[in-house]
Amino acid sequence: MAFIDYLPEESIPEADRVPDGDNILRIHGVNSRTMRQHYELYRQLMYARGPLSRVQREMIAVVVSATNGCRY
Repeated sequence: MAFIDYLPEESIPEADRVPDGDNILRIHGVNSRTMRQHYELYRQLMYARGPLSRVQREMIAVVVSATNGCRY
């Protein structure tokens, strides 16, 4: 669990809000432009056309998280 307080969505400028309630993204609400950039990077890495399928990308993410001891 994060030790950074989440901002209520209404406290984040509308232009920087993202359509994802993920807690990792919500932490970035304290610097809302960073939240928007993180979300756009995630969308590009996981959904843009590329040599890996979506399933392969998710499998890599799971292995990296497990290796790093991340329970998220």
